[in-house]
Amino acid sequence: MVRPSMRRVGDTSDDAAERAHASVPPIRRARDEDVASLVEVLARAFYDDPVASFMFAGERRRWRGLRRFFGIQLRHMYLADGEVWTTDDIAGAALWAPPGKPKPGWRDLWHLSPLLRELVFLGRRLPDAAGLLAEVDRRRPRQPHWYLATLGTEPARQGHGIGSSLLSPVLERCDQEGLPAYLESSKERNLAFYARHRFEVTGQLDVPRGGPRLWFMWREPRPPTLP
Repeated sequence: MVRPSMRRVGDTSDDAAERAHASVPPIRRARDEDVASLVEVLARAFYDDPVASFMFAGERRRWRGLRRFFGIQLRHMYLADGEVWTTDDIAGAALWAPPGKPKPGWRDLWHLSPLLRELVFLGRRLPDAAGLLAEVDRRRPRQPHWYLATLGTEPARQGHGIGSSLLSPVLERCDQEGLPAYLESSKERNLAFYARHRFEVTGQLDVPRGGPRLWFMWREPRPPTLP
């Protein structure tokens, strides 16, 4: 699930991008003491996400499910075994898994068990939700890559270059080290944002019975000869 900060509608000039980036607070690695604030920011950022709406039916259940999910992601999956980037004022976060990070195992499934109380309310959609998770895992490339698990920005701060700035540290490293990057996007309007960062759509997945659509995106490292 990824939701980037989007540029203001109708403002696509280079000057606009420069102004946006000039207003972004300093970017840094997240710390344990940031988790509570980041959970709230990401829950707000993903509240209207199609996958979140599908997985957590109902307003109260969605808030609970998103808070639990991002708490688990941050505490047990990415702060310790990946990289989490945020701003000094906790305006958003990018959660990355490095090349070689093992796929989720029994320990990760155990940490995710608190989500089951929210997912059981899917009823007949539960097999579709399970199929979605299995297919996303199956399609993840086996080639070593950086995996963008989550990108989210405080809704009131979107359109000011924060999402792009949060991506920069790892994407710059990808280019320096010659490594690709991969993500899944659950909103069609975000595809153009990722395309500006040189991601390309490699496939899509439609969940049956009115479920969400996901796009799979891959980014080759920038050749060293290009400016």
